[in-house]
Amino acid sequence: MSGPPSGPPEPAGRPVLVVGAGAVGSFLAGVLAHGGHPVTVVDRRAWPLSADDQVTIADGDGRRYETPIRRVREPGEVTDPPWAIVFAVKMFDLPGAIDGCHAWPSAPALTIQNGVGAEEVALERRPGAGLVAGSLTTPLERAPDGEVHWRSRGGIGLAPVAGDVDALITDLVSGLAAIGLPARRIGDARAMKWSKLLLNLVGNATSALADADPAEVYADPILFSIERRQLREAIAVMDALGAARVALPGADARLLGLAVRLPERISRAALGRVVGGARGGKSPSLRLHLRDGTGPSEVGWLNGAVVREGQRLGVATPVNRRLAELVDAAALDHALRDHLAGHPERVADAVLSPIPADPAA
Repeated sequence: MSGPPSGPPEPAGRPVLVVGAGAVGSFLAGVLAHGGHPVTVVDRRAWPLSADDQVTIADGDGRRYETPIRRVREPGEVTDPPWAIVFAVKMFDLPGAIDGCHAWPSAPALTIQNGVGAEEVALERRPGAGLVAGSLTTPLERAPDGEVHWRSRGGIGLAPVAGDVDALITDLVSGLAAIGLPARRIGDARAMKWSKLLLNLVGNATSALADADPAEVYADPILFSIERRQLREAIAVMDALGAARVALPGADARLLGLAVRLPERISRAALGRVVGGARGGKSPSLRLHLRDGTGPSEVGWLNGAVVREGQRLGVATPVNRRLAELVDAAALDHALRDHLAGHPERVADAVLSPIPADPAA
């Protein structure tokens, strides 16, 4: 990785396999390669692959970091048994990605998916293996040429889930520190993942349905009322679950929890100042999904996770339920998507009209 004058260290002889060649997978592949690990990336894209390849990361200050990696199309093409595996695919692809790595059942792994549920899937499919849960708060995008754009600061939280994973956490923390990105070990994986879910809900489903930037959502009183209610429901579920809100590098869920409990006018003013820049100009994932209009979305592991856990715990989550239902419906029905896009009042009517008014508003 070019950038720091000293350059990357020589490979340490502990090969790492990264499954997933999107923005997050490519970014972590570069970080681990910069830390001295020989890295192989499972990349099923159509362009020709080369055994001698690289990952290029460009940060928001114009610095470029380049690191050599190896690419394969399938895990079966891996020649060196991996010391560790990074699963950097979307939640709906995770079970298949894990099953594809059945040849290395004891290699410690990192799950870095948004939403709640990845670690449970990994523990079920890889019993006895070490596991680290990761929560990334840095906005990343992968350009058509494969370059990863690191838009703004943030960082990553890393929490041990199972087994002896100290070495994997240490190597990730040191690799991230070498390019100036904060990483923090967090002791409670459940609290970390639910805190990240709370942050992922901000300006996501509402932004997708209204086809509006998060800053526009928080500037609009109609759309903000939806945002505030979904977040308050999620916090109620976290409280019933006993999952504390924690500070992740660059994003403090504790402050978000406090802000949404303020009177709505004050809450909107406080959150509106920070939400617009939190994603570094990157559109929310669910908005991108509705624009593309193909494949499954992550809403079932975001708002849907709040609904499932709320149902189990006896906590009402009607706004999260309607948001999840509408995002899925709009992805299949483009007439509905176009009917809602750009019309906050239609979005509010679709989400809130079947739901009693918020007594805390």
